[in-house]
Amino acid sequence: MLLCIMMSENAIRDLNILPKSKNLEPKETPNMVNGGVAEVEYVESEKLDDFEDVDKSLKMLLTGLDSKDWVLLCETLNNVRRFSIYHKEAIKDILERVITLIVKSLKNPRSAVCKTGIMTSADIFKAFGNHIIEFLDPLLVQLLLKSSQDKRFVCEAAEKALIALTTFVSAFLLLPKLQPYLKNRNPRVRAKASMCFSRSVPQLGVEEMKAYGMEKLIEIGVSQLSDQLPESREAARALILELQTAYEKYYVLATCEEEPQYSWEQFCELNLSN
Repeated sequence: MLLCIMMSENAIRDLNILPKSKNLEPKETPNMVNGGVAEVEYVESEKLDDFEDVDKSLKMLLTGLDSKDWVLLCETLNNVRRFSIYHKEAIKDILERVITLIVKSLKNPRSAVCKTGIMTSADIFKAFGNHIIEFLDPLLVQLLLKSSQDKRFVCEAAEKALIALTTFVSAFLLLPKLQPYLKNRNPRVRAKASMCFSRSVPQLGVEEMKAYGMEKLIEIGVSQLSDQLPESREAARALILELQTAYEKYYVLATCEEEPQYSWEQFCELNLSN
């Protein structure tokens, strides 16, 4: 199978505009609502209540997600989270459009909108798992970007969303999506992608590992050992140790008896010398 999926033009463009210096996002100015200052509360998933009127909320969903009113937009993003938790079938048919608008929210200069959109992404991953894979590319780009930037509370939320992604989406489907970012020109993006890649590989079954290619996985791990950032190098070491364990415990036993049996060291030398 193909081990790399080409990034779209939009993805490449988004990566090329990663800020090179700190704190380039414009400062937020408060909105006045009913004579007071609007504030956004970041509600954890388990504390989100169900709707009082599901149908009404569904009818207003796409309009709210496309609103220029940032307070309404945050409220609607939280409604997407509620749908994901309580009524995911209700938005299944419009999931592609919903994800497109979530991506738009992640590009919003307001940190409140951006963080709420990131939290929404995490709940989408938990609810829909593998069903989001065909819509994932632009969302993955933004999460890698946001997890690589300097606003701590946004960065931490993006890292949690990436953990949800690697937890609830099949590693076999996700690894080809992550692989191109391991060679991205920005070292921080490479580091975040390496961490995701390393977390995903242990979820592969033996047959999936064989189908993906143990040799390719080893090559990827070794290529990251000399990367610029320590996060990349640590992720690579964890990946290689995981591959060694899998090879010694499962992979050799799953190969055909007619095939040569190599030790881990022999297998690495054989495949890394090519």
